[in-house]
Amino acid sequence: MKPKQIFISILAVLFVFPLMGTFAQQAANSGSIEVITTFDYPGTGNLTLPQKINERGDIVGEFIDSNGVTRGFVRFSDGSFSAPIVDPNDTVGFTEGRGINNSRTVCGDYATSDGNLHGFFLSGGTFTEYDVPGAVFTAVLGINNPADFAGTFIDGSGIQQAFVSVGGTLTLFSVPAAVATLAYDINDSKRLVVGYYIDSAGILHGYYRDANGTLHFPIDPSGSVATILFGDNNRNWVVGRYADSSGVTHGLFFVPPNNFFTFDFPGSTFTSLNGISSQGNITGRYVDASGIAHGFIARVRGTPPTTPAGPEMKANVSRSLVAPLNTSPSAWGDAMPAR
Repeated sequence: MKPKQIFISILAVLFVFPLMGTFAQQAANSGSIEVITTFDYPGTGNLTLPQKINERGDIVGEFIDSNGVTRGFVRFSDGSFSAPIVDPNDTVGFTEGRGINNSRTVCGDYATSDGNLHGFFLSGGTFTEYDVPGAVFTAVLGINNPADFAGTFIDGSGIQQAFVSVGGTLTLFSVPAAVATLAYDINDSKRLVVGYYIDSAGILHGYYRDANGTLHFPIDPSGSVATILFGDNNRNWVVGRYADSSGVTHGLFFVPPNNFFTFDFPGSTFTSLNGISSQGNITGRYVDASGIAHGFIARVRGTPPTTPAGPEMKANVSRSLVAPLNTSPSAWGDAMPAR
């Protein structure tokens, strides 16, 4: 599926109600998640999709302009924005900013005319291209402060797997029986990796991989029909989103092994929490009634009350128990990394 088609499929489900307030869902005498500010990448009609936030308060993300062109950006802690981030090898107008660490090294991906993604790192104005060896498709989705990183790739067989690079050692893994596995973030302290996978029925589920390499899955709040885990911090707090059967998408705060807190941006039926810093600062997005995505910054106050989920499964790392992807264009929309 070409990038512009991906945009159309994403926007088709983004219907929300107008903004009604500035504070998120709270519980009496307990912790909460509180909205601090909203923001948009400058320009008329831009869709703003933040991805991660570092300990300095810098946010990396991407924006989609009125022509459907995707560019990366950094919103610095003082509220200013970088120039659009465009990988020099981007040939179709599709560059995503996905992760940022405290050194302001940005990771992400860009597309080429064959429809494949390739990874990159951007540091001090210099791009460094990255592809998993032998891969035809690579997306680098998260980077930590020691410069370990995580993402997803597809090799020549059509199998989509996750990867992590820790101290220069590359490890490939998959959730058993999944048709696609994606790793979105890796923290500093426990090497906790979070992401999502797609099962044989096409359903999205969260998972996490602990420091021993054990996979814990599925991670699904009660009522979820699709769960994505996007970011984690050094307190092992995790953020993401999930959709319910009524079509509403909720922000998700998750504390392993199985505790959840739901966060909804006031007045919106689409909320996504994409990144969290060790201070508990969160970045994500909501979508307004006209279908425009806006960024926001929120803060965790105390420890939000969480609801236990059902028992999750565990499995040792596997890089072989997956089925080849359906390579038809209709299938690539699910395989493309969520934002």
